[in-house]
Amino acid sequence: MTAGPEPISEAARAALSRELSELRAERAKVAGTLDDADEPGDRADQADELQRATEADRLDTRIEEIEGRLREASAAGAPSTGTIGVGSTVGVRFGDGSESTLHLGELADADDPALVTVDSPLGRALLGHAAGDSIAYATPLGRTTAVVLSVGAPGGGS
Repeated sequence: MTAGPEPISEAARAALSRELSELRAERAKVAGTLDDADEPGDRADQADELQRATEADRLDTRIEEIEGRLREASAAGAPSTGTIGVGSTVGVRFGDGSESTLHLGELADADDPALVTVDSPLGRALLGHAAGDSIAYATPLGRTTAVVLSVGAPGGGS
């Protein structure tokens, strides 16, 4: 990723917002099961309470991550059409001569076969590059190269 705040596509923003809503609902349920009283209980009760508190902490951490990512994306504005970033649509020619149009996103989406996540080797290699740039990245079969043919506006991928 680049040093500054990274933009995200509208699809990714919607997915994060949905996840945030679900996490907040789950957190409210967990919070309702936590005891406020100082009543003594047996060890099983104490272990149960500790497990629920740990789950609440896990949910709080993920909620903070998503809220921070949404704030960062708002500050970043729309993805650039000159250099590749999260949300970009990219034309690529691979080392074997085949060409593809890809969407760079943060979240995997089984419904978008052209999606490349930015934490994948290809996604990391593409970030920050422009049309005409050659990139190298690792595959299960070894290192390979590709050439960026075009960089477009956000393509709606996540």
